Amino acid sequence: MPSSTPINRRTLFRMGAGVGLGLAAAPLLAACGDGGTTAKAEAKSASLLPDTAVRNIGLAPDLQGTAAGVPQGFFRYPAKPLRATKGAPLKGAEPISATMETFSPPPPARGKNAAWQAIEKLLGGRVDITAVPADDYGTKFSTMVASDSLPDLFMYPESGGVDNKAAFLQATCADLTPHLAGDKVKDYPNLAAIPKAAWQSAIFGGKLYGIPIARTGTGGAGFYRHDLFAEAGVTSLDQITGLDRFVELCKELTRPKKDQYAIIAGATTMLAMSAGAPSAWRLDEKTGKFTLDLETPEYRKAVETARLLYKEGCYYPGTLQMSGAQKAQYTDMFKNGKGAYVYDGMPTYLAPGVGYVAAMKAIDKTYDPRPFVPVGKDAVAWMDNVKLENTHVKKASGERVEQILALADFAASPFGSQEYTLINYGVEGTDFTRDAKGNPALTKQGTQDITVPWKFMASAVPAIFSADSEQGVRHVHDAFTKMIPMMVPDPTLQYSSPTWDSKGTGSLYTLKQDALKDIIAGRKPMSAYDQLIKDYLAKGGEKARGEFEEAVQKGKK
Repeated sequence: MPSSTPINRRTLFRMGAGVGLGLAAAPLLAACGDGGTTAKAEAKSASLLPDTAVRNIGLAPDLQGTAAGVPQGFFRYPAKPLRATKGAPLKGAEPISATMETFSPPPPARGKNAAWQAIEKLLGGRVDITAVPADDYGTKFSTMVASDSLPDLFMYPESGGVDNKAAFLQATCADLTPHLAGDKVKDYPNLAAIPKAAWQSAIFGGKLYGIPIARTGTGGAGFYRHDLFAEAGVTSLDQITGLDRFVELCKELTRPKKDQYAIIAGATTMLAMSAGAPSAWRLDEKTGKFTLDLETPEYRKAVETARLLYKEGCYYPGTLQMSGAQKAQYTDMFKNGKGAYVYDGMPTYLAPGVGYVAAMKAIDKTYDPRPFVPVGKDAVAWMDNVKLENTHVKKASGERVEQILALADFAASPFGSQEYTLINYGVEGTDFTRDAKGNPALTKQGTQDITVPWKFMASAVPAIFSADSEQGVRHVHDAFTKMIPMMVPDPTLQYSSPTWDSKGTGSLYTLKQDALKDIIAGRKPMSAYDQLIKDYLAKGGEKARGEFEEAVQKGKK
């Protein structure tokens, strides 16, 4: 899963969790015995997928979404939110326990949290939520697995996890196929709005085990200063006809005397998309053969370009080495005018107060940050943000599973609904008030109350909305309108490889990123790239390839 810097791409969409949980999870998996399920390479059957449908509760968007996945855009928040669920979904249910990661400070307890209380009132039942800081979630998950103390509903870590995921899920989690496959999902209309590609990621061992926290398909290609590009004569990204032209532009945008550089942190992901490289793997549909991204000339070209940009001094000094834990530091450098391009996930663009639009407007009104779109005739967009992660239901009776799914359906309620409003803004008059345009404005209490991570129980594709910037909504909608038709299908969503499931975003990812940053920074020669390919394949990549290709052949039978 390539990245601009040695940071998992999902940490840029939402700061990620820990890695390397396999050993700590071993006690539970060992309990399954040698006779437990052995993960197999397989084609994921479409019969396991829910029948998905666009969710419409009666709100008219300002910018239309598309069946292909372009999100709806809204300039104002609905004055009268509408219900997206019926009755009291948890009436009569025993309390449900849930453990989710959070990117916010710990929320106030239920007794002091008006939003929590209002949500439970609407649900008609009690939900005991443990919110774990994202940086600690991997350790927490490992501990829960090792001690066999998983809650009713839990989020799988964004990076790492157990070594044999299929065996873990079969031993521990409820098979959701009987409840959600095909038209069975009709009882959960908000879950039915989750795209099929996201549901594909929830299939393991021939069963549907997860509930996706869906995202927009592609996480974008970072952000750029349109005002600085315009000063250099580029008023439209269409004028950047290829990587060579981008390099020349970056040289013009690098101004050390002004403490301003073309690139903050990294650009390899964007360069790879612009070159037409795949994300992780490329599948030849005719032959069924898989090619690793590192093996493609397009990805090599992207790394060579990144290396050249570094050699030319286009990276802000020291930022290429920054880790995910330093994301706030390097994105703040961009917001403060230190660079012309930064790689970050699209969700951060319109974040109230701290997003690129709001933060940079407060610093200097002439700053004009916009989403970057891959450039050049060969450009593609990666299907790299289909989901944040999956949540899973602990094994239970059919009735109990249905209660937990009702909670997930509530959490996945769409933009503008009463449920969404409570989850994201809290109680009107207590947690938020309305501004002059009728948009919610959080109170001091609201900023604390809404940090309960309900939204990470499940989610369909989020709508685009900003109370601060109609133009920002248009920029994001325009970027998705261009990028989603450019998306290349991710073959790892259609086929499973046990090796890839366990190592793709763990040890192999770390190996790759550590080597790439050394090559890009010039600490190792470009010839080290070939050694990286050999090491990557030897430590699991070749085995994963074989499993994917075996799965393709199985799918043809």
